[in-house]
Amino acid sequence: MLQPKKTKFRREQKNRMKGNAQRGNQLAFGSFGLKTLENCWLTAQQIEAARQAISRHMNREGQIWIRVFPCKPVTKKPLSTRMGKGKGDPYGFVAPITPGRIIFEAEGVSLAVAKEAMRLGANKLPVDTKFIVRRDYVE
Repeated sequence: MLQPKKTKFRREQKNRMKGNAQRGNQLAFGSFGLKTLENCWLTAQQIEAARQAISRHMNREGQIWIRVFPCKPVTKKPLSTRMGKGKGDPYGFVAPITPGRIIFEAEGVSLAVAKEAMRLGANKLPVDTKFIVRRDYVE
């Protein structure tokens, strides 16, 4: 599971996700990518499930890049706990995602295989996505 080795603070504020992605919004490594169309918090488990689905369909051929990293700690208070008494304990890490952010990139497989692999991976994610191809890609 992806998570930071060390964080400066155990707990972090929620913050707002407004606007489109300013970085990580163009293909940098591969010829194919999976781009988000809305805001969300991606958990480490969701990223890993999508990665497994993509790599299994590609028969472990080609190469996959994960362009997001869950670095934001999320807290949760125990069930049946009254209001107050401070912030809850950290229980996992998320990656804040804004529209236009590229989550996965792939290279080394055909267009049809990459498209189906990204579709399978997108089904594991709680956000609408779009399959994109590098502008200068030739089959």
